[in-house]
Amino acid sequence: MHIDLDADEAWERLRASRWNPPGRADAGSRRKTYAGALEQTEQMFRAAAEVGPATRPLQVFYGLSQAGRAIAAAAVTLKGQDWRLDSHGIKTTGFHLPFPDIEIRTDPAGTHGSFVRVSEVLDSPVWEMDPVRLEDVWDLLPSNLTYPLTGRDRMPPLFAAATSVGDHEHPLLSVPVCDIPDRVIDAGTREALADFLASYPAVAQHDSYVTTRTLTLGSEAPPDFTRYPHGGGELTVNWLVPQGSATGDERLEHLLAMTRGYSYQRYFPPVIAPMKRDLHLLMAWWAVLYALSMLARYEPATWVKLISVDDSEHAVPIERLLERAITHLPVLIADTITEVST
Repeated sequence: MHIDLDADEAWERLRASRWNPPGRADAGSRRKTYAGALEQTEQMFRAAAEVGPATRPLQVFYGLSQAGRAIAAAAVTLKGQDWRLDSHGIKTTGFHLPFPDIEIRTDPAGTHGSFVRVSEVLDSPVWEMDPVRLEDVWDLLPSNLTYPLTGRDRMPPLFAAATSVGDHEHPLLSVPVCDIPDRVIDAGTREALADFLASYPAVAQHDSYVTTRTLTLGSEAPPDFTRYPHGGGELTVNWLVPQGSATGDERLEHLLAMTRGYSYQRYFPPVIAPMKRDLHLLMAWWAVLYALSMLARYEPATWVKLISVDDSEHAVPIERLLERAITHLPVLIADTITEVST
């Protein structure tokens, strides 16, 4: 799915927030940190737009890292000195491995590293010493849907078509769940779908879904997927709303509680091992960009070869990721500040 984001509008939102900072960033050191960190974030992103992929990961990652300080300063759940961040809180190893297999770890829960503390605010997991492969986090980003790193079976975030929620009162929330991979649709069975959805707990807890009109099978009829011309497809899935019959706004609220936001859109991210819940999509960007920035900084010869379109199958996906970082992240940062400050 193509995602068209207005980065300039997001920067306007962020700049406009600085005269009257939101949440707990309304006074004192938190206010000064909020304003200063956002100024640094914007300048780093503006600089990143002027350079190529050889150095772009450094500017974009450190811009996002500074935005994390603004997020922590505004967060209403962080009290006392808990909003102050030190160190990265995330580590990358395995630079000798193939690019998709680079390993990412985090500091323990409860520590003050930026990644850990911002994750805590966003109810997003950390995974400490058990490594996550770069490819696994790469595939969590909606913007990477058409840019795989390998030919393996992917677990993409599933787009939830929230605009399909009507205004009528009904006990069922019915939403098309999109970007289901071809392998699941080709299998065409309830068992294959259930196995796939095991990684998507919020979707797996559905009440029912649209099935093919096979009278002899009744409730055991196979799922009725809608295929896309470019590959993949969707399925309309139904959930029971806890309070029974609900208005459109109440059913939409139920969907929002089950999904993660990505600039005015909603997604069901998978839960990837060893995580116990789904990763906030801003933190997925954070992990990927940290790995790329460390590779560019400490392994420049390897990085230059990786971004060479003459030498690397990953060059174009990396280029597209870094381009989208400049346009997508300002919107995500602005939305996240709103999320944590209310």
